[in-house]
Formats: sequence, C-alpha cells, structure tokens
Amino acid sequence: SIAMRTASVVIAFAAGGVLGATLAFRVRDITRLCAKVIGYRSVVTQNDSSQAPEDSRGIATTVTDGPLLDDEILEEQFTRNIQFFGREAQSKIMGSFVVVIGLGGVGSHAANFLLRSGVGKLRIVDFDQVTLSSLNRHAVAVRADVGISKALCMKQHLAARLPGGDGGGGVNALYEAEREEELLAGQPDFVIDAIDNIDTKVHLLAACHRRNIPVLCSGGAGGKADPSKVRVGDLAESVADPLCRAVRTQLRKNHNITRGIPVLMSTEKQRCDLVWSGDGDDMSNYQVVPNFRVRTIPVLGPIPAVFGMACAAYVLTQLAEQPFHSDPIIPLKMDQYETLYHRLVSRAEDKWGVSQVHVDQEDVVYIVKELYGGRSARSEPRPGKGLHRTTHDLELTLWDASRPAEVDNLVLLTRDEADIHDAMSLAELETSEPVFFAHVERALRKSRRENGFPGDHRW
Repeated sequence: SIAMRTASVVIAFAAGGVLGATLAFRVRDITRLCAKVIGYRSVVTQNDSSQAPEDSRGIATTVTDGPLLDDEILEEQFTRNIQFFGREAQSKIMGSFVVVIGLGGVGSHAANFLLRSGVGKLRIVDFDQVTLSSLNRHAVAVRADVGISKALCMKQHLAARLPGGDGGGGVNALYEAEREEELLAGQPDFVIDAIDNIDTKVHLLAACHRRNIPVLCSGGAGGKADPSKVRVGDLAESVADPLCRAVRTQLRKNHNITRGIPVLMSTEKQRCDLVWSGDGDDMSNYQVVPNFRVRTIPVLGPIPAVFGMACAAYVLTQLAEQPFHSDPIIPLKMDQYETLYHRLVSRAEDKWGVSQVHVDQEDVVYIVKELYGGRSARSEPRPGKGLHRTTHDLELTLWDASRPAEVDNLVLLTRDEADIHDAMSLAELETSEPVFFAHVERALRKSRRENGFPGDHRW
C-alpha cells in the first residue's frame, strides 16, 4: 500500500504576544476518507496501543499502515471538496501538516474551516482563555466555554465536527525564540500567523522564513467594517495595515526580510482607536505577562471571521496547488488604463506597422488587472513602494510576434523591457529565461480559458 503522511496544520495565533497551549489534533477519519475516496490505504490503526504516545507538547502520533477502512458518512461529508479540487488535489490537503497559532476571532475561524475542508492534522496554539467579550467573534465558543483555554475549547468543538479524531493535551507557553523548535516541530507544510503583537509576529515570521516554511501573516481585523477591502498581498505592500506596517519595519530592520511573505489585510482605514478602561491605573499592573497588550481595539465580529475564512481559503488552495490571486491592493484609475491602451495602439503603428489592434479598453483593463496585477510581468513587489502603483513606464506588447494583438497575446512590461522583448524570438526567450517564459504562458493560458479561446495557439 501507499503510505500517506498525516496532514498537519499549525495555526499560529497569540493574542498580545504570547503563544501557548499547544494542541495537536490529528483527524483519523480524514485519513479513512482519503483511503476510501482517493485510493490511499495508509490509515491509523484502530488499536490505540499500537500508536506512538503523544509527547508533552500534545503533538499527535503518526499514522501506520492498516487495512482499507470504509466510511460512507465521511465520503459524503467531503464530497463537495473533492468535486471542487479534484481527487489528487484533495489528497494533498489530506496529506499536509498545518500549524495555526492564535485561536481568537481570526485563528478560530481559520482552524474551523481547515478541519471542515479535510485537513488531517491541526496543531492549534493559544495561551489565552475564552472570555465573555470574545464571544462576539470566536468561531465556536459559547457561554459554557467561558473560563477554559481557547485551545481546549477548539479541541472539543473540532472533535464534534469530526468524531473519532485524536486530540492531545495542551501546554501553556510563552512564545519566545527558544520555543521555535517546539512550536514548529514536525516540518509543517503551512503556518497561519494570527498574532496581534508585533514582537511575537516578527519572531514567528522570521523563524518560518529562515526554515523555509510557508506562512501566511494575518493583519489586524479590529476597527474595520468593510469585508470587500480584504486582500492578500506581499509584505512589501502592507503599509495600509498598521500592524503589518510595523511588522514589516521590524522584519526589515532586524532580519533583513523585505518581501516574500504573503499578508492578508484590509485596505480600509481603521475606524476606531485602541481603548483603555483602567480608570487611570498603571497599565502595566494589568499585563498578564511583560509586554502583553492591555489596551484593546473595538471589533466588529464578522470581520475577524472574514479574515479567518480567507486565511483558510488561501492555505487550502496553496496546499492543493490551485492558488488564487487577489486584485491589486490599490486599483489603477480608468485614465491609466486608457493611457496604456493608447500606448498599445501607438506601438502597433510604430513597431509593427499595423493600424489596429484586436482589443479595446475593457480588454486592456482585464489584461493589466487580472493577468499582471498592474505591474510588469518581470517585476516583483519592491520594498518601499508600498501601495503606490505607477504606470508611467509600462506598455503592452506582443508576446508572440507571429500573432496579432489579441487578449491572449499581450504582455505588460516596462518600455525598455518591451523593446528588448520585441527583439527576441519566443524560442530564444524560452531557452534563456524558462521561469519567466512559463510565468507569462500561465497568464496567457488563463486568458484563453476565461475568454473562450479554443485550445492553445502555439501548440
């Protein structure tokens, strides 16, 4: 039989700078479903005595080979996921390991939907307890949960969603650099950072970056109200979010990290300031631990839920190798698209000797926004540029000079890059720059698919 590695997802969320209560949750029945529906035969044995014991951190045991287990209920439970991703992609989700740190408004919703979508193993981390004030935004907590740890609360509710899963105990822990090996042990496939303390986020993100662990950083959901402003962008574009902006500064200053970490954030301006209800007392008297924030920000409950579900969607599509791409953080204005269209017409006349192109201004909007995200196909997010998008040096040019200017045959480049591209053949480009060539080909295949073009014009 084919051995399948149990999925582990670590969701990191430490409210106010503390990571703790590590909880590992391995879902035995997900593996059964994977065995039945996708064809794997590696499952957790029914005999608990044959499993390796959990360690003091509550990390779940590994799977062992066993007979094929049938479970019609679970097959039906995950039918929509298999239909959406396909069997091979869903098997990747079921065979991944994810860590979620922080189980407040964002992290609890992320963990909830990761489990509902078939992730096989969750390590969930939080030091804090459920409070009455957290019930307006937590994914699963009810009044009966007030006073217990968020990790235990999530464990109990997640078990109800997938009966038969194994849950380990939790340990209260202060997240420090020395805890890196403990919290990130087991080579996780993805980490979700839902921490709202700057120093702790920086430590975690730097550790993931150094260990080459894919990580998604969640920005601040407090003080926001417009769910349509939530975006995924690069760390270099995170200046619209106060929390992410501060994290970006510290990562650049202390760890020389300027880009390459995806950030989920809202571009909406924060509506509320931090509040303090200590009636003039020394705020340090109210800290749970040193550097733990004692002021809070008002939170509209649905927005952390949107953040958490967006985190789950991002991670799931990455694990399935079917990623989505958000709109540009700041959209271009229509006069910028119009300018790009007129530059294309002028280039056709001056460079290619033709008087018309087979695209209109609306096609240009689609090409620039949907295919290239408002920047040169050769560019990466640049540190310091933040949300500023300029098109003063951008032009559309033919990708394949043997074909006309159509919606599936244009590439967005700087003027100098476009001139160099026009002087090369596609065969030369494919040989000299295969990564760039493949990047643009993927974008143009997307255009052909979405615009109803029959097949691939090149092959």
